[in-house]
Amino acid sequence: MSAAQRDGRLGVGVVGDDPFGPVFAAGLAGAGHALIGIAVSEGLAADRAEAMLPFSQRLSAEQVIERSELVVLAEPADRLEQRIRELTEARMWVPGQLVVHHCAEFGTALLGPALDQGVIPLAIHPAIDVTGTSIDLVRLREGWCGVTAPRPVLPIAQALVVELGAEPVVIAEQDRATYAEAIDTATSFTRSIVQQVTALLAGIGVDQPGFVLSSLVRSAADNALAEAQPTPPPLEPPPV
Repeated sequence: MSAAQRDGRLGVGVVGDDPFGPVFAAGLAGAGHALIGIAVSEGLAADRAEAMLPFSQRLSAEQVIERSELVVLAEPADRLEQRIRELTEARMWVPGQLVVHHCAEFGTALLGPALDQGVIPLAIHPAIDVTGTSIDLVRLREGWCGVTAPRPVLPIAQALVVELGAEPVVIAEQDRATYAEAIDTATSFTRSIVQQVTALLAGIGVDQPGFVLSSLVRSAADNALAEAQPTPPPLEPPPV
């Protein structure tokens, strides 16, 4: 029986050092899925994984993939395609296995070579500024995730997002680059503005300028987002 046909609980494994991988796995473990193991590098990636998944097994990538029904391919965008190629050429994938990545700019086309080995491809990107800590799990509960998947398995990707407490928004394969640009623009612009204005306040002797600006920045962002919502059409008068 393939992972897509099972009644709910999946064995989840993480391969790669991207900070969101352990966060995603921890969220799914909290929703009742089983954590199989993680394959990460030594150093900061291992420390993050240990903090988020303290009881997880450290395994090789081959062991994680062999034992997992859902593989979280936690690779950065500049490494993802090469890593997929390496794993595919090594014939590591298991037929019927779900494989998910978190890169904003890519849908599931990059996993095309692995389809011949029977994987089920998913792309789930968290529309939050990822820290790699438990803070991300809290922020996901009021956030959204960009989801791309083949139509027959799109409900699986959406269900995984809902289990994290987030809301899924479907992004077409051909629109991922535009989606990524929007995410990057919002993130980099916000960081730049905050850094600029905190420097101005620090320059005039304001202590802890970040705290001073926190309510202002949040309220301004909330107001701007509210104004960006489309205005609903006026109600039609009832028929006489």
